[in-house]
Amino acid sequence: MKSTVEPLEGNKVKVSVEVDEDEFDKAIDDAFRKIAREVRLPGFRPGKAPRKVLEARLGRGVGRAQALQDALPDFYVAAVKEHDVDVIDAPEIEITGGEEEGAVSFDAVVAVRPVVVVGGYKSLRVTIPSPNPTDEEVDEQLERLRERFAELEVVERAAEDGDIVTIDITGLQDGEAVDGLTAEDYGYEVGAGFAVAELDENLRGASAGDELEFDAAHPDPDEEGDLHFQIAVKEVKAKVLPELDDDFAGEASEFESLAELRDDLQQRAGAVKRVQAQMALRDEVSKAVADLVEDEAPEPLVNSELNARLQDFAMRLSAQGMTVEQYFAITG
Repeated sequence: MKSTVEPLEGNKVKVSVEVDEDEFDKAIDDAFRKIAREVRLPGFRPGKAPRKVLEARLGRGVGRAQALQDALPDFYVAAVKEHDVDVIDAPEIEITGGEEEGAVSFDAVVAVRPVVVVGGYKSLRVTIPSPNPTDEEVDEQLERLRERFAELEVVERAAEDGDIVTIDITGLQDGEAVDGLTAEDYGYEVGAGFAVAELDENLRGASAGDELEFDAAHPDPDEEGDLHFQIAVKEVKAKVLPELDDDFAGEASEFESLAELRDDLQQRAGAVKRVQAQMALRDEVSKAVADLVEDEAPEPLVNSELNARLQDFAMRLSAQGMTVEQYFAITG
């Protein structure tokens, strides 16, 4: 096998490979052995039919085509290793000779890792967030937990943000009800920002028994025209949060005291912040170094780096005893 490498523009190279007829004939032998395992010929056990018989029955071109499919990637890899080409993407291979007979030649165009010279990096400084959770951050975790265990109590007052109102809602366009915007006995949290901003604006200050009507732009940007909403407020409920005490800790967790629960939340928040600090350090250093480089990174390298970072993020969470789902549950 002979091979050469020609640099191309855009961080690519062309790897040209030529395989002489005798060497490629060995690949054809391997191809016919593979074919023999897949076909059934009278008088021969599977995999035992000789090449000459298969050529007579199936034609010589079948084995050559199979060899081109199976062996070209191996010849390409051998050439890449021989010339120490740092490829970062799958190649585009074009057969330039030998599809029918004789020596085989092909070109493989592939993206390679760019060589970048970075100057001035020794003076770089980056700032990352503290890996230690604050008391306020732990308090926020406790408040989220209280929200999850809140009870609802009917109130005889106007609705406020955070209240749960039971409503009949009808969204109309050209007099026709709109799917997804029409429901009865729908429980909605005031201030949640559902569908259209006008919904929250009208529900704030509304009381049970009120009938509301208003117009709003369609929430789907691909839809034209306004919607007309009809709202019947049937009930207003306020959230009653549990007291922060040992009883709450026992109900909301496996801990018997609020101090133990708070300590656990602090440890979990610390694990999250350590991961965030590690990722921030990596990102800030990458950005700072990137500012010193004028060349743009090839798209395959960017995609590879993105996948690597996602995997690294999951592994760092795992090292802290946490899943990705738990991370997003904690960070909201």
